[in-house]
Amino acid sequence: METLDGLGYITAGFSFLVLGMVVFLHAWYAFMTKLSSGVMAASLTLLHDLLMVLIMLELFRTVLNFLKTNILTPEPFLHICIIASTRRILTTGAEAGHGEPLTAELFHQYLLDMGVNVLVIVALVVAVFLVRKGPPSEKCETCPTVP
Repeated sequence: METLDGLGYITAGFSFLVLGMVVFLHAWYAFMTKLSSGVMAASLTLLHDLLMVLIMLELFRTVLNFLKTNILTPEPFLHICIIASTRRILTTGAEAGHGEPLTAELFHQYLLDMGVNVLVIVALVVAVFLVRKGPPSEKCETCPTVP
């Protein structure tokens, strides 16, 4: 069972890596095809997709680190959440800047969304600081071993 568990982590990690490479290639292809319609829109799309690639690579690295050490640390997940919140801010900003005209209600919703995401990022950065400042994690004695 432990071998199957390890194989599950290996295939999931490998899938994150392959999917990250596919999204990376597609992001550049989409950038090149959208470039003629406008540099700003194409650049925002590329940035959005590249941040998704970073999330996938961070997940790959987390799985790889778990397979090496058999320790699951919270810091990579905090990084993923910071990247995801930054991605949301950029997406919302792009929609507001290049989408339909903003009504007062949409603008209020936009500001609320931005404010919440900024607060989430600040809280996550504080959490990263606290995790790094805390005592080093020790190997889990009750965790199953992965070959």
